[in-house]
Amino acid sequence: MKMHNKGFTLIELVIALTVLGILAAIGYPSYQNQVAKSRRGDAQAALMGFANAMERYYTQNNTYAGAAVGGGGVFPAEAPVDGSNKYYDLSIPTATVSAYTLRAVPKNGQAGDGRLEIDSDGTRRWNSQDNGTGTNTAW
Repeated sequence: MKMHNKGFTLIELVIALTVLGILAAIGYPSYQNQVAKSRRGDAQAALMGFANAMERYYTQNNTYAGAAVGGGGVFPAEAPVDGSNKYYDLSIPTATVSAYTLRAVPKNGQAGDGRLEIDSDGTRRWNSQDNGTGTNTAW
């Protein structure tokens, strides 16, 4: 009579778990990088919407000065605008009669990813060190 073993040996299970662990160690950082890029994309879209809101404000008031964010302001103070988890604080560091700069500063799970800025002339910057002195690259 021939016996058929059903199941796995301990060695087979250890090998399978080791392979799974290696795949997870390779895949998880890549996944985290994609999540950060997606959140950054949401902030970029929010800044573009914020810039549109600033242009509407200028059309109504003939100046950018006095525009505000948050409750009663021209745009929400956090991004993404339509999500429950907020990963960027939006602000207007400078607003004069004829020009403005808008900024998105990362927070929560996005902290350390670098701040995003857009100027009234359309110049877009991403400071990956989030310190104001690092290299600014266009986004």
